[in-house]
Amino acid sequence: MEKNIVKHLFKVTPEDRRQKNGHHSFMVLFTGLSGSGKSTIANALEMKLQSLGIHTFILDGDNMRSGINKDLSFSPEDRSENIRRIGEIGKLFVDAGVVVLAAFVAPYEKDRNHIRNIVGVDTFVEVFVNTSLEICEKRDVKGLYKKARKGEIMNMTGISAPYEAPSSPAVTITEEHSVEEAVEMVYRTIETKLKLRTHE
Repeated sequence: MEKNIVKHLFKVTPEDRRQKNGHHSFMVLFTGLSGSGKSTIANALEMKLQSLGIHTFILDGDNMRSGINKDLSFSPEDRSENIRRIGEIGKLFVDAGVVVLAAFVAPYEKDRNHIRNIVGVDTFVEVFVNTSLEICEKRDVKGLYKKARKGEIMNMTGISAPYEAPSSPAVTITEEHSVEEAVEMVYRTIETKLKLRTHE
């Protein structure tokens, strides 16, 4: 059946949509441990971008797992499938001319690289929210670490499952940075990327 699938080419292109929106589109992936502050920073960045007239959308780990990815577990295989789907969905938003802010633990380097390949190297920005496990456990906003320490949650990243830190993120944020500082760090990195070239 697969050999009968033919990709249809439409008249309106991603470049057309970017021109209409007045800015480039790409994905910013926030990766880090649960409780590191990924979603908080993504939310604050979206508010800043919206105030500047930038079209945005947030893809958040918990939100996706309560919807399109609710059939997936936290096994290594399902984690990879979770991230693959995020890459494909993110690519659709990027093609729609939207700046996508994706907040996911995404613990495996190979899966994050897979997203990069799906979305496109030139339309992908990786942000490592490098908050220590100690701080994340102290925050424990969802109570997950406490449950994991009791053995009530299996495959908890940082406790019973590994987290592979990004080898060369575009931005690294630590617990030393405030949310406001983190937003400015990311914004400075993507500011030139947002601008359309005059010949496009």
